[in-house]
Amino acid sequence: MLEVFENFLESLAHWSMTCFELVGIIVLIIAGIRGVKDYIIQNPNLRLILAQGMATSLEFKLGSEIIRTVVVREINELYFIGGLIILRASLTLLIHWEIKQEEKKENLPEEKQNKIKESVNSKFISKKKEE
Repeated sequence: MLEVFENFLESLAHWSMTCFELVGIIVLIIAGIRGVKDYIIQNPNLRLILAQGMATSLEFKLGSEIIRTVVVREINELYFIGGLIILRASLTLLIHWEIKQEEKKENLPEEKQNKIKESVNSKFISKKKEE
């Protein structure tokens, strides 16, 4: 009975890993195609969109590696999978950091515009009060 459950769990894990890997690859391909399209039309958010696609893809791949730990038989495999998880998690964190930096760059001009508008409005209001 235990062997049947073990075989079922192993099959489920392999099937799940394959699905997660496939979804990660599809997400990356879609992000790449969208990136090429955005490059052609010169979208200023190109880097942000590509980084978000890569981060999402890496998260699916990371999920696959975590599931892979269920079916590990030897300690060497566990070390290898642990290294992959650390590498992919590091890449994901780096990409998320890059996304935040790109978002800050996009918001910076808006903040400057808002400050300019505020200073113009305050000058306009002070002139009206003087009249």
